[in-house]
Amino acid sequence: MPHYKAPLENIHFVLHDVLKAEQLSHLPGYDQATPDMMTQIFEEGAKMCEEVLFPLNQSGDKQGCVLENGVVRTPQGFKEAYELYRTGGWTSLSSDPAYGGMGMPHLMNFVFMEMICSANMAFGMYPGLSEGAYRALHLHGSDELKQRFLPKLVSGEWTGTMCLTEPHCGTDLGLIRTKASVGENGSWKISGTKIFISAGEHDLAENIIHLVLARLPDAPEGVKGISLFVVPKFLVNDDGSLGARNGVTCGSIEHKMGIKASATCVMNFDDAQGWLVGEAHKGLKAMFTMMNAARLGVGMQGLGIAEVAYQNALIYAKDRLQMRALDGTKAPDKPADPIIVHPDVRRMLLTSKAFCEGGRALSYWVGMHLDISEKHPDPQTRQDADDLVALMTPIVKAYLTDMGFDVANHAIQVYGGHGYIWEWGVEQYARDARIAMIYEGTNGIQALDLVGRKMGQSYGRLLRQFFHPVSDFINVEQSNPAMMEFILPLGKSFAKLQQITGLIAQKGMKDPNEAGAASSDYLRLFALVAMGYMWALMAKAALEKKETTQGELQEFYDSKLHTARFFFERMLPETESRFRMIMAGAAPLMNLKAEGF
Repeated sequence: MPHYKAPLENIHFVLHDVLKAEQLSHLPGYDQATPDMMTQIFEEGAKMCEEVLFPLNQSGDKQGCVLENGVVRTPQGFKEAYELYRTGGWTSLSSDPAYGGMGMPHLMNFVFMEMICSANMAFGMYPGLSEGAYRALHLHGSDELKQRFLPKLVSGEWTGTMCLTEPHCGTDLGLIRTKASVGENGSWKISGTKIFISAGEHDLAENIIHLVLARLPDAPEGVKGISLFVVPKFLVNDDGSLGARNGVTCGSIEHKMGIKASATCVMNFDDAQGWLVGEAHKGLKAMFTMMNAARLGVGMQGLGIAEVAYQNALIYAKDRLQMRALDGTKAPDKPADPIIVHPDVRRMLLTSKAFCEGGRALSYWVGMHLDISEKHPDPQTRQDADDLVALMTPIVKAYLTDMGFDVANHAIQVYGGHGYIWEWGVEQYARDARIAMIYEGTNGIQALDLVGRKMGQSYGRLLRQFFHPVSDFINVEQSNPAMMEFILPLGKSFAKLQQITGLIAQKGMKDPNEAGAASSDYLRLFALVAMGYMWALMAKAALEKKETTQGELQEFYDSKLHTARFFFERMLPETESRFRMIMAGAAPLMNLKAEGF
């Protein structure tokens, strides 16, 4: 049977020793977000994930969802678990107190999201989509729409979705055909079909609030003619009670490779009553509020899956006996040594460990800046933080999900043949992790976003929010002898990133294919440098803490330093190969005619 224990000690280290997250308690509205309060909330969240959600993960995968008479039945235990989740206040953790939320920092939601995704990624889809719908309505909805829908979304009594994809279009939203026609009393009639709608229909909540992209009758072609509408499953009466069933139905559910307990639906809108969110023809801007939040959330899915896969691989490697160590017997009282003695098993485990701990620091760092971008009293500080979040969003989404899948595969390999068998649990992690590289914009799209939009935006303004602090850190720490083993490789890889950024910008202006051909390798190189920065920060914190601790805590910090060395010596050198791939240019990719494939 698989195992999961929330990594609270590692979480505490990143939040308080590395990022100094207590600074958030000084921002307006976050005065309750003290270290003690964070610890208390995360301990309770860990219990929810370990004791309620995780035990349903395998059974939910086995049972899946069933469509019966237009209603999706979630797996056994999910409805009861969702009620515990909702009444425990977890749906309202970082929501606005004006609508019943707890008003805690987004960073705390990032932490809890990681634990949920480790425990039961499929379950996490239901409240995760609601969070995105809440953010879009909160930022772009009218006061009337906010009052009507947000309190129930925050309480979890209602859930939300985002309805973008249609049978003929995915990423290219300019091709959508769903139409909006004039309805009654300021409403609109929405007609069309959307596919791949996560949590589009289920039995967990009494109402589902769909955010739907559609075209008004006078809409111009392309993305400039898209509007956003809120379309509830059940209409809402003036007193807040539920009214008649709206013209929204689930036509079918998909039978998928993974996240089988999450209902992925074909949704049909037949003159469904909806209300415009924000301005006409400006729906894509409003929807990107939801999508950007979702992309960061998907990054946390990659991290969460990696963490639970690593935990199980580690337990198995310490227990499974196979052969003797290459340098001599390690367990003479046993018929063979545990496989953790073998170099290749250690390579997979250390790669997984280094990613999980570095990815956690990177994602939490971005989450903290999301809070700064919304709450800091200084406008320039808010803008700088917002620029960093925008820059790092495609990196967090793509790199964390790529590596989440890789770590799940490492876990299967550590288990050997048992990893390929359903009963042991780890093959599910690979199946569940695979979708995260695809939805909310494939990882190739994230790379194009980074190179085509973020890199050159405002003459490199976004890039400066990463380049400047990394450069300043290297300049300060290069005079610290204890940090030299980390600073030297970070400085070299950072110089490569700066050099290749300028080259891509120069070549991409002459030929867009040059930027496109470089994009995926550039994102990977950028992510590795960002991880190097995080590991250097963690090494510095570990060195400082090690001087004032002893016993198990000192062993904890020693482990951090060993893992940092592994990252810098065995993972960061990948930047060299990525640099060379980018330097090869577009010709190796683009010169072969289609007929030659």
